Amino acid sequence: MKTISLFLFGFLLACSNGGNGNYQLSKSETSADYDYQDEPLSEEIYVEDDGISEKPLEAQDQKIIKTAQLRFESSKPDETHQRIIQLTQQYKGFVQGDNAGKQYNRIYRNMVIRIPTDNFQSFIDGISEGVPYFEQKDISRQDVSEEFVDLEARLKAKHELEKRYLELLKQAKNVKEMLEIERELANIREEIEAKQGRLNYLQNKVSLSTVNIEFYKQTAETGVTLSYGQKMVNALKGGWDGISMFFIGLLYLWPLFIVVLIGILLLRRYIKRSRKKTSK
Repeated sequence: MKTISLFLFGFLLACSNGGNGNYQLSKSETSADYDYQDEPLSEEIYVEDDGISEKPLEAQDQKIIKTAQLRFESSKPDETHQRIIQLTQQYKGFVQGDNAGKQYNRIYRNMVIRIPTDNFQSFIDGISEGVPYFEQKDISRQDVSEEFVDLEARLKAKHELEKRYLELLKQAKNVKEMLEIERELANIREEIEAKQGRLNYLQNKVSLSTVNIEFYKQTAETGVTLSYGQKMVNALKGGWDGISMFFIGLLYLWPLFIVVLIGILLLRRYIKRSRKKTSK
């Protein structure tokens, strides 16, 4: 990094001497560290095409991320679903997620709608017209204006630094200097990609609001439809359970069995005695 700092200072010194490309660095000239550092941005900084100037942040367009969470009961879920689709098309949005299901005595549907931020409130009002009351209606607004401006300014600074390193790369005298400069360029480009990705994410969230909708209908049906195979399995289990209960029931009758057994023994004894008397 020290070699790069010396080379960068030499390049700037050469440019200030008329751009003749001939420069030499002495030990005294390179005592300071000229590494680039990101500086924190205040609310009074914004980016223009020709550089960084002062202007109150309030004068910039606010960057607001809007989201909504709606949940309500609907007596006609199919009609409600069609109405939401129509409102989505009307306000130039799109359906990001749509899934339905059934839970015992309730059928439900979950939808995720992305709506242009300018039409966000109109879309919410359109859904509210057919709903007597909401079990949940949460609307949030997150101001990301400061982060947005900060990212733009840092991106511009990183791009300027990238240009300087590219100029240094053209002036490199040996392979070692080229490798060091290219390594620094790779780090700078990685930071640029990360900041650009975050900026794109914020821009998407700001331009398109997210509306999560859940609606359901209570039904009287409590049973679950079984397949034929499942019915056979249940029948086999039921038969085995019936046999088991039968034998268990017999065990409860053990006193009766003892009484019957004693009665049989007494009867046989009586019959034997009767036969002996008749034979005499």
